Amino acid sequence: MISWLKNNDALGTVNRGVPCESGLCTLCLSSCKGTCETWLSSLVGRKILYPRNFGDITAGANNITAVGAGYHALRIQGYAYGSHGVTNNSPDHCLFTNVNVETEFGTNVKTKCRLPIMTGALGSTFIAAKYWNSFAVGAALCGIPIVVGENVVGVDKLSELSGGKIKNSPELNRRVDTFLKYYDGYGAIIVQMNVEDTRNGVAEYIIDKYGDKVIIELKWGQGAKDIGGEIQVESIEYAKFLKDRGYLVDPDPYNASVQAAYESRAITSFARHSRLGGTDLASPDEVQKSFMESIGYLRKLGYKRITLKTGAYGMEALAMAIKYCSDAKLDLLTIDGAGGGTGMSPWNMMQHWGVPSLALHAKTYEYCKVLKDKGKFVPDISLAGGFAREDHIFKAMALSAPFTKLVCMGRAPMIPGYLGSNIEGVFKPEKRASIHGHWEELPASVTSVGKYPEEIFAGWEEVKNKVGKDEMKNIPFGAIAMYTYTDKLKCGFQQFMAGARRFNVSEMTREDLISSNRETQELTGIPFMTEALNDQALKILNS
Repeated sequence: MISWLKNNDALGTVNRGVPCESGLCTLCLSSCKGTCETWLSSLVGRKILYPRNFGDITAGANNITAVGAGYHALRIQGYAYGSHGVTNNSPDHCLFTNVNVETEFGTNVKTKCRLPIMTGALGSTFIAAKYWNSFAVGAALCGIPIVVGENVVGVDKLSELSGGKIKNSPELNRRVDTFLKYYDGYGAIIVQMNVEDTRNGVAEYIIDKYGDKVIIELKWGQGAKDIGGEIQVESIEYAKFLKDRGYLVDPDPYNASVQAAYESRAITSFARHSRLGGTDLASPDEVQKSFMESIGYLRKLGYKRITLKTGAYGMEALAMAIKYCSDAKLDLLTIDGAGGGTGMSPWNMMQHWGVPSLALHAKTYEYCKVLKDKGKFVPDISLAGGFAREDHIFKAMALSAPFTKLVCMGRAPMIPGYLGSNIEGVFKPEKRASIHGHWEELPASVTSVGKYPEEIFAGWEEVKNKVGKDEMKNIPFGAIAMYTYTDKLKCGFQQFMAGARRFNVSEMTREDLISSNRETQELTGIPFMTEALNDQALKILNS
């Protein structure tokens, strides 16, 4: 098992425990006082791209050799000449700040994004609800898609159902309306559906209320687990409510023994689970038939943009997802590898099930190319599963280029939401409870950056210029932190792009990557670093 370093002395970042490959702590606390790279990026932005204490230090890389297959074992190729994706190729114009990192996805209706990233699905887990204002406003300001995950309607105590169909859901309305308030033509709000959401009539509700302002997403799975979504509740009355809504609740809150154990505090919580999809289907042909019927129904309702999210299943399921999205001409397919994050999943399931991200994503390219070579429509792809930094964005985009249009980040863009809310709660104690701030005073990790909001957040002034001085009072600090973090990602991504001489995302290719070990070469088909471009090198030497 590979162990990742828990601190980076060059950047001055520290993880609480041994981090994931993404660089995030295995367990990310909303109350955290820092200072992993994503946390600190949410304050200082692009400054974190460089080693600290300039003028008093020199720095050396500590990640040149890589053990085992993974995104960490891919390296980014640089070039000594040329420029691609730019009409003016003069050195005065070919600056990294001029790299165009905008992207778009979709079949008939194109959705524009200011950066090729999107959030993971933020559904019925309470942490998603608590910090949604920060997440949604932040995504809208950044111009990136955000996904409302599964089960939001089902767990909403105030939602109104009639005949099993949703008539009103204040929480789902809040999720969508918060994003749309600041939406300016870039990014999107995507609402995801699972078995229960389909039964509850979420698709019908959304199209009637919002029309084509919302993208609808079917869910086959995710990287963290291969069962349905789950949350944990402490109230037995809430557990009964969820069971009455049709969910599996474990243990059963209506069981007399369970009720007695709850009274004695032997049982203190209940897990609500969603159903598995497709249990009544016995073959790929049956899956395809059911899938196409579902897509046909959604189009009949009026949906112009439809996407699919699938998980870390085996190669057959991956091929089905790609082929059926091709047949249905869907707008986006998100493929989430094992190693992706969660709000609540069985821990050992996260550790031991499914195909890791790099292997799954390498096969994604292979299967998409099979369709392309046959002249078939290839759906736009979003890759997910343990991404948090700008190098992750570049590697994932290049690995499955030209099919990859977005990189899906789950846990990473949530961190600025927590951090900003904690800071806002210090400056606005009257709002602390409502915004779920944990701090009563700023910790040293924040005061070392600044003492007041305009000084703490590197992106403060940019956000103010975007929304206006008067509106700034309504912007959650978490959204400002998210904008700051995203600006760091953008700048770092532009720098990698410029070094690869790609001045437009559409110019990225697999040739922009090299493998640093043979295992990764074999897994991905990306050539070993000394073999990449070797033919061209020998041609020069023998000329």
